[in-house]
Amino acid sequence: MITADHVRRLLGGQPDTVLILIEGRIDVVDPAALDTDEYRGALAVITRAELVEQAGGEQLSDREVLEQAAALDMAIAELGG
Repeated sequence: MITADHVRRLLGGQPDTVLILIEGRIDVVDPAALDTDEYRGALAVITRAELVEQAGGEQLSDREVLEQAAALDMAIAELGG
């Protein structure tokens, strides 16, 4: 489940920082980490830059952070069919 904390961690990262799904868990990583054994096969959900564009800015209220987390969580849930 994507939480507000995940969204905040992503917003606090570099523009290419990525929110990923791997083995049923969510993490926020530098894109270079995706080439390591620990994260090989991870699904990139959204980058920080994409989130900022989607949300319309970098400074989000608590409500907006929760809304973004819920939208991302729903997108992942829909992947499962």
